[in-house]
Amino acid sequence: MELLIAYQDDPAGYNMAKFLSKEMTLEDDVFHGSHYDLIIIPTPAISADWLEEKYDYDGFVFLSKHAAESGVLALTCHSTGNFSEAKFGGNERQVAVPHPHLQKACLQTLKKNQTNFSEFQITIEATHHGPTALTKPCIFIEIGTTEKQWNDVSLCNSVASLVHQVMAQPLDKNPVAICFGGTHYPSKFTDELLDGEYALGTVVPKYALEYLDEKLFSHILAQNSMAKTALLDWGGMGPNKQKVINFLESKDLEVIKL
Repeated sequence: MELLIAYQDDPAGYNMAKFLSKEMTLEDDVFHGSHYDLIIIPTPAISADWLEEKYDYDGFVFLSKHAAESGVLALTCHSTGNFSEAKFGGNERQVAVPHPHLQKACLQTLKKNQTNFSEFQITIEATHHGPTALTKPCIFIEIGTTEKQWNDVSLCNSVASLVHQVMAQPLDKNPVAICFGGTHYPSKFTDELLDGEYALGTVVPKYALEYLDEKLFSHILAQNSMAKTALLDWGGMGPNKQKVINFLESKDLEVIKL
């Protein structure tokens, strides 16, 4: 069973959790449901590396707000991790185990209901921020981009209802790929997730490729043990393209250029 988590001072996460908890049974600090459990925590979700000390679940699904300087309205999913220093939770140079099949189902479900979110971009983000130390799969599902959207109860309820829909049915199993290159909002990888065959594990964007060395590369592969393929945004890898290719040549992964 999966555990859904929301930070009490995150309005978007809290609003989603409040909607979902209505049909659940509270016991101690856990809302119990038929398909998943839910908790509301007093500390930020990006620093929730402690969860496994107290809760034993198959995976962790974080309900969260999304912020962006651009102000573009977005509904997003992403895996967690830090490729260099840990500015926003987690540990430096550590990535969490991704949740590729759930991420694909969530994003596809949001896209199928795009008419309900006509002003919103529906996209994955590159892997970023904590928590990073949990040993079970993790995913963030986020509503952006300003306080207006975070506090829009109707919007939060709509997204939460779709999260419930995804969590209440078996997940399709797709081949999994690790991604290299592209921007923070990687359009080629988002398109693959929505319309292609692959579910996506860790997404290492162009701006993070400079931090890759053999140790970090091997760590990423270990955390993505379910992946048999590497997807490369061929035109979006910058000066570190050859370094990534060299690393991949020594590993047993199919390489596909997008």
